[in-house]
Amino acid sequence: MIENLINDIEQAMLGVLNNEQMSQLRKVLDYAFRDINVSSKNNEECSGNSELIDSFLSAKRVEGCSDKSMHYYRSTLSNAIRKIEKNIRHITTDDLRNYLNDYQQTSGATKVTVDNIRRILSSFFAWLEDEDYIVKSPVRRIHKVKVGKTVKETYSDEALEQMRDHCEGIRDLALIDLLASTGMRVGELVKLNRNDIDFENRECIVTGKGDKQRRVYFDARTKIHLQRYLAERIDDNPALFVSLLAPYDRLQISGVEIRLRRLGRELNIPKVHPHKFRRTLATMAIDKGMPIEQVQHLLGHQSLDTTLQYAMVNQTNVKMSHRNLLVSMSQFIEMFGDTHMRSDHSRQWKEVVEIINGKDYKSIQVEDGAILSMELVARWQGPQIIYLLLILYC
Repeated sequence: MIENLINDIEQAMLGVLNNEQMSQLRKVLDYAFRDINVSSKNNEECSGNSELIDSFLSAKRVEGCSDKSMHYYRSTLSNAIRKIEKNIRHITTDDLRNYLNDYQQTSGATKVTVDNIRRILSSFFAWLEDEDYIVKSPVRRIHKVKVGKTVKETYSDEALEQMRDHCEGIRDLALIDLLASTGMRVGELVKLNRNDIDFENRECIVTGKGDKQRRVYFDARTKIHLQRYLAERIDDNPALFVSLLAPYDRLQISGVEIRLRRLGRELNIPKVHPHKFRRTLATMAIDKGMPIEQVQHLLGHQSLDTTLQYAMVNQTNVKMSHRNLLVSMSQFIEMFGDTHMRSDHSRQWKEVVEIINGKDYKSIQVEDGAILSMELVARWQGPQIIYLLLILYC
């Protein structure tokens, strides 16, 4: 309790004293309270916690956080504070470490989930520090949880066609086509209204996270199926997708997920989920050569790192690129054979030929004694390799 009392005094003096004076105050308080015992009433220990959480959430709402995020923040913070059973101002780094460890052990949560909780706690205590409620955030010394990277699956062309062929009605067919061609979030899909669709330009404006709007595009097949679906509708609901039965309410996220899961079970396609369409589009766009910045804008990502996580590199394309590299270099050898090489570079050129033919060389020794790492060369495209060899050996 002495430590808590000292912390309260320090927090009260934050706006008055500078860092050097605060340090001296700490020494004086430690000495003054060395032989004093202090007790507090249990019902006062956690007083003010709810008010601080409410203030933090109000600040996040002003920043534009969605209701869904606000609910997640509140439940995460409330569960943590309730488990620790301390006043927020008195929570230490060890308290939070123990909480995260116990949570993972008892709930069996993944490292991703634990790190999400850590990030929310970090945001909360950083806000408390900025607002001078505490001297220093106890989360500062809790580092990001290391999460192993897993290659998440995407839909194959065959799986997409199977799902389209197996749709019972035009609504589900239009829904799958729209998800597959735009890569929009399922939450964005269910918010769409009929008048949001621009059939002439095959585009629509969706409202994403933080109420941010962006333009997405769909293909001709999606246009045809959407028009057929809307033409068959007998309701006057403005929503783009509605339930199949009266009263034809707006389709919800859970309705889309249930429909797709059932389709996956019937076709024996694993892990059919609306978000998988989004990852599939991102991967296809990258593989087709779309600049990553454009993919980021298409998906509505604020951070480029998020886009890179979505876009899984197609291993077949990596293999083909590697083959093209070797073909380009072999063609160069045929075009510029030994007769075009200066005699004093014959030994170096022989090394290059052996590397291209598959010998296990780690590097090339060039004339001035420098080492050309083959790991670096492997990252370059065929034309760049040819240009390099022309400079070194011609």
